[in-house]
Amino acid sequence: MTNYIWKLKNWPKFKWDEAKLLPGLSAARLKQGKLIEKVSGLLELDSKQAEAYIFEAEALKTTQIEGEKYNPESVRSSIHRRLGLDYAGLPRTERHIDGLIEVLFDATRNFDEKLTSKRLCGWQAALFPTGYSGLQKIIAGKFRNDVNGPMEVVSGSIGREKVHYQAPSADKISHEIKLFLTWWNNRSSSLDGIIRAGIAHFYFVTIHPFDDGNGRIARALTDMAIAQDDNLSKRYYGLSTEILKDKQNYYKILEESQKGDLDITNWLMWFIDCFSKALMTSEKLLENIFNKADFWRTHQMIEMNTRQKKVVNKMLDAGKGNFIGGLTTRKYMGMTGMSRITAIREINDLLSKKILIQNEGKGRNVNYSIEW
Repeated sequence: MTNYIWKLKNWPKFKWDEAKLLPGLSAARLKQGKLIEKVSGLLELDSKQAEAYIFEAEALKTTQIEGEKYNPESVRSSIHRRLGLDYAGLPRTERHIDGLIEVLFDATRNFDEKLTSKRLCGWQAALFPTGYSGLQKIIAGKFRNDVNGPMEVVSGSIGREKVHYQAPSADKISHEIKLFLTWWNNRSSSLDGIIRAGIAHFYFVTIHPFDDGNGRIARALTDMAIAQDDNLSKRYYGLSTEILKDKQNYYKILEESQKGDLDITNWLMWFIDCFSKALMTSEKLLENIFNKADFWRTHQMIEMNTRQKKVVNKMLDAGKGNFIGGLTTRKYMGMTGMSRITAIREINDLLSKKILIQNEGKGRNVNYSIEW
């Protein structure tokens, strides 16, 4: 029989080589500080938009890791409603999507509230509001009972299955979760926050307390641990996108670590590298918002009326080179409801103030871009 780590005498006393983690951890902390400094300078609306981008990416990717695909428009609708952003034209949300967004928001917005068994079970119930995972009936809102056999992570076709991992039996879950919650709620200032997030992720998926949703909840716990480390209730980066990119190695390192001894150095090295990449991905994802913030800081003393600001913001939101076809007089009229004469006058005003530049073209082909 495979000697999984939860069977070891000293479980769950994890150990790791700090010297091996330090280079990657230091580099990640540097990137983290730079990103937080950037987002701290955003105005409220831009800050909310940045959050919306991150929450949307996390919601879509955390489900794709499990092989599920959610409607991006429905995800965006649910997030925008919660953040108080414009959701006109977006579809009505679906219960399971609302449930996932509720979990992600609770983990981050309420990061400092005590974690309990009831809260974990509530998260899992929110992920499966109908009590079904696909076509399969599952236990929702409670820990698994293993009536259909042990909880195993399996791949391969029927008759050729390969067992990658077997979790502790159902009769051990209450005890294991109690140990986990004691560890979680007794936060030690001597334990680095990123390392703590990595341990929490590994620890929870190793217990695997639910019929389904364990991975999504583990990733929500990771976000919660990082929010506690940042002491910020707003999320400007998340790991699910990077985990999905490296999904094969994610499962490989988990399996190897769950079958090894209690030394989880390799897992933590992978996790820290994933964390570092997530920061870079977030900065790229939020590039338009940062550019927009920089633009308005540079031009804050220039007078513009509300119509001009509306048009400029639309162009800024599209990003550099992405406002297809440039700004034309007709587009300005459509966005503001103004006459052609007023549109021309206000565009010329923006040109004179070096907010806009004229692109190549004559006659009806004349169009304009932001002077970044």
